[in-house]
Amino acid sequence: MTTTALVVDDEVDLCRLMQITLTKMGIKSDVAYTLSQAKSYWQDNDYDFCLTDLKLPDGSGLELVKHISASSSKPIAVITAHGSMDLAIEALKLGAFDFVNKPLELPRLRQLVENALKVIQQDLNAKSTPQRSPEQQMLDERLIGDSAVMHPLKNTILKLARSQAPVFLSGASGTGKEVVARLIHDLSPRRDGSFVPVNCGAIPSELMESEFFGHKKGSFTGAVADKQGLFQQANGGTLFLDEVADLPLAMQVKLLRAIQEKTVRAIGDTKEVPVDIRILSATHKDLNQLVQTGLFRQDLYYRINVIELKLPTLNARRDDIPVLATHFLALIAEEWQLESKPLLTAEACLRLQQHDFAGNVRELRNVLERAVTLAETSTIDISHLGLSDLDDHQQAHMPQKINENNASDSIENIDKDDREPSSIKSVSTQQATANLHPYRTMTHHYAAVKQPSISGTISDSSSSAIGIEQQSVTAMAERAESVNKNANSDKTDSVANIDSSIDGNIDILDSIAIKSSVSGQLPAQGLEHYLQEQERQLIITALKQTGWNKTQAAELLGTTFRSLRYRMTKLEIAEDQAE
Repeated sequence: MTTTALVVDDEVDLCRLMQITLTKMGIKSDVAYTLSQAKSYWQDNDYDFCLTDLKLPDGSGLELVKHISASSSKPIAVITAHGSMDLAIEALKLGAFDFVNKPLELPRLRQLVENALKVIQQDLNAKSTPQRSPEQQMLDERLIGDSAVMHPLKNTILKLARSQAPVFLSGASGTGKEVVARLIHDLSPRRDGSFVPVNCGAIPSELMESEFFGHKKGSFTGAVADKQGLFQQANGGTLFLDEVADLPLAMQVKLLRAIQEKTVRAIGDTKEVPVDIRILSATHKDLNQLVQTGLFRQDLYYRINVIELKLPTLNARRDDIPVLATHFLALIAEEWQLESKPLLTAEACLRLQQHDFAGNVRELRNVLERAVTLAETSTIDISHLGLSDLDDHQQAHMPQKINENNASDSIENIDKDDREPSSIKSVSTQQATANLHPYRTMTHHYAAVKQPSISGTISDSSSSAIGIEQQSVTAMAERAESVNKNANSDKTDSVANIDSSIDGNIDILDSIAIKSSVSGQLPAQGLEHYLQEQERQLIITALKQTGWNKTQAAELLGTTFRSLRYRMTKLEIAEDQAE
């Protein structure tokens, strides 16, 4: 079936040029020279797409854009004179598919028509498919969720994918802005082109121009070869500017020209190169506020913010949390090559729905990764999530079943505390009352466990790092006071004397710690760093004792294999580390 088009312009020569170009592409076209004639032609004939000038003798092309967009989903592109970018942006907001500038460049016109033909083909495929279209299936598979706020979001994404207009994605960190940007690209006619994401805040300001526009060999010191910029890499595809608010003002000027003229010039080059890209941008900051304070250019703001798409927070779509959790657990099982897929208990799933996710979807995945690491089986319970306690208002909405489980767990914990030594019980009480950060957990404690087949040195080392028995601590403190009264004694000798008083079972790291406590000095790099170093040395000692067998080392430390592997990664302990 032959594709048909309507060309609207008051310049006869330009209409003839566009008609010849379309004919060579196998497209039949009709020409209208006024707005009223164009409306009449569109009503009497069934065209596949339309090309219209914005300035017509009896009206504006914007009226024709409104007229066609209101009654049809067929693509309509506008032709603008040089310097009429504001009108072009207004046309895109009204539903125009794309725009092309005068003087008309035939390669650019052909590219626009080819994109329009791809949109037409997508519409035909959607109509011929009795069930969901491939685009709808891709959207449902990659944008997880079926809550009330997700339905209009998915419909808007499908509409934006048909257009070539710049889209600005706004939303808090972790809401999935890059996921949506990739979806818009993969659903658009540019899907065969490249999707080039770039974090504007991660590029040093002095390298930003070279990264965006490229450079020629010898253009500056260190330019040993020609380099393509991000704009050239995204030619024919989509360029995603993440954290666009972090662009310096000097770069905003250059970016504005590249977006407006759709041409770039590499550093050291003498000519500009045309590029065919679509700009998608995103930031978690209030870009409008930055414009008001002068930290972001207003003209660039209106170029990239032709259509704004706001993404909802995870707290606004709590009904999607169970589905998202199941999806992420499946991904974790595949990426980590687990034997069985982790599963959430009903109580853990409900607790996730009641949590205030400041980090949105990204925080949810981090919580699940930590829970999978700390869980000893494939079942994930509330205790593995490591979330902070609910306040009174949230606790009132907890089901009675969960309250009963919590009460039984509390009784078990009380009985367990009664059996613990007083020193360890004191430490446990302090940790229980601490305000746990959502990304940290303190549920595992190393205990001084002795194995018959392995030397007992690690037990002494473990006891010194986590907590010595109360008698040893008391004797050590009394000895420290007596040593400290002797002004002529060296501090190192004092530490040695203390070490000898407790049978020489404490290593050099514990001696340094005792020295700090005797002299009243705190760790120079803070408590967190000091505790991590203690834990690091314990793990390395256990690994040495077991010949770097992580399973035996975990058993020796009284923890699980997964927890040990997680802590080794966190503390940057290599498997072949010598010390």
